[in-house]
Amino acid sequence: MKKVLITGVTGFAGNYLAEHLLLTKKYDISGTYFFKESLSNVERIESKLNLIKADLSDEKNVFKIIESVSPSIIFHLAALTSPADSFRDPTTTLTNNISLEINLLEAVRKYNLFSTKILIVSSADIYGMVKKEDLPIDEETPLMPTSPYSVSKIAQDFLGLTYFLSYKLQIVRVRPFNHIGPRQSANFVVASFAKQIAEIEKGRKDPILHVGNLESKRDFTNVKDMVRAYDLAIEKGKCGEAYNIGSGISYKMSDILNKLISMSSSKIKIEKDEALFRPSDNPDLTCNADKFTKLTGWRPQISIETTLKDTLDYWRNII
Repeated sequence: MKKVLITGVTGFAGNYLAEHLLLTKKYDISGTYFFKESLSNVERIESKLNLIKADLSDEKNVFKIIESVSPSIIFHLAALTSPADSFRDPTTTLTNNISLEINLLEAVRKYNLFSTKILIVSSADIYGMVKKEDLPIDEETPLMPTSPYSVSKIAQDFLGLTYFLSYKLQIVRVRPFNHIGPRQSANFVVASFAKQIAEIEKGRKDPILHVGNLESKRDFTNVKDMVRAYDLAIEKGKCGEAYNIGSGISYKMSDILNKLISMSSSKIKIEKDEALFRPSDNPDLTCNADKFTKLTGWRPQISIETTLKDTLDYWRNII
């Protein structure tokens, strides 16, 4: 069985990726986590994983993990992922996301794991303020980052390229567009909407749903479809290349909100909350995934309606 290391295995995409890889029965999976509370995300599969509590900003820690696991595949998902938080504390987001990856790539280099295939997960946020004529966004679209988070993801992306060009590490880069589903933190917009609706239905909060900018458009993919793409990227992706992954359809946030509200019988009032607005927001992120689809045949299989209903039901079950 191939040895796989997933950094951030208890995070949103990480736990779904672990589930997906276990179903293939091809891998011995190790995964790192930082917060003990996040273990609830993997409780169904915990016994089948080699879980490692680790601070990946500690270089010695990372070197020990790479030496002991000696993985043939690495999915690097560990990162601070909130654009909103990055405005509040830009230094932490930048330092964390860059240093974690450098430590990982340096460890792979030190232990001469030159046949280990590494997936570096960047973000569609790197494209930022895209002009209308550049939509949908392909891999050649200019980078116009609008948050410290997006700058950190550009750094992660380009560090992957640098280590491929300089040291010939077997690195594939992906730029996922928004992915959603059950178990996502309520710090993210769709999960926040779903949680608030569930709280209103249970009488836990007044029937007022607080929102930020509803005019921005986003390309949403179910997290299960996204991690399937990560697996294909490792299997078929060309080292040194970057691939956009998304559905190719973008929705206004107001449309997503209306779809969710239509799934509830509660009377809900919508109220804008200035605290939820960012200093700058990307007007439209629509993915052109042609490069990836031509290579792998990947397309999303789960509809937006099913994804939203599953997300809402998840919050209904835990509130």
